[in-house]
Amino acid sequence: MTVDKTAIRDAATVVVLRDRMDAPCVLMGQRGSKAAFMPSKFVFPGGAVDPFDAEVPLATPLSDLCRDRLLDEAPRDISHALAGAAVRELWEETGLLLGEPGQWPGPPHPDWASFAATGHVPTARGMQFIFRALTPPGRPRRFDARFFLVDASEIVGDLDDFSAASEELSHLRWVPLAEARALDLPFITEVVLAEIEARARDLAPPPSIPFFKNDDEESLFLRLHGKLPTE
Repeated sequence: MTVDKTAIRDAATVVVLRDRMDAPCVLMGQRGSKAAFMPSKFVFPGGAVDPFDAEVPLATPLSDLCRDRLLDEAPRDISHALAGAAVRELWEETGLLLGEPGQWPGPPHPDWASFAATGHVPTARGMQFIFRALTPPGRPRRFDARFFLVDASEIVGDLDDFSAASEELSHLRWVPLAEARALDLPFITEVVLAEIEARARDLAPPPSIPFFKNDDEESLFLRLHGKLPTE
């Protein structure tokens, strides 16, 4: 079967923020020079949602507000799969773990086997949905990417130990937020960094979520609200 590589795939990206109150840094790595999508660019960990991400157990689910905002401008609810993909991609690309101690209800999918072997169950605790972007037409890959902000305090283990990372991202490092935009970045990463800079020391969810919607007819800048929590 031929795979349409230009089809839009749902994706999750993780922005891990460290020392946010004093000297905030973000975790970034560099894509390979031969990568089909954004070669040589510095990016946050992330990638496409796989079908089995919807079935992964979550020790703590996304917040109701986060889920409601993910449903805004969405044809179906894939919030669980997005959270699962975010945890998996962070683990695969950096070796850093978002999890809580626990046993899986059954044998994990092979792509989750190394994560499960740590004795942890994935968690969406502390994830904030902060940005959404649809890749413009004409690119070799197109993604409907949701960006999640996670405080580094949610990571299990040594924040500087990338020994379990795959080779998809090189030069993994904590980049001072004030210096990050000097790197070779995709445009949308620059925009997300500006959002993070504005909210680095604010722990509350943002009042709305920016959505860059690039389709075949026009490019729109929308704001996603979802259902605001009642007092």
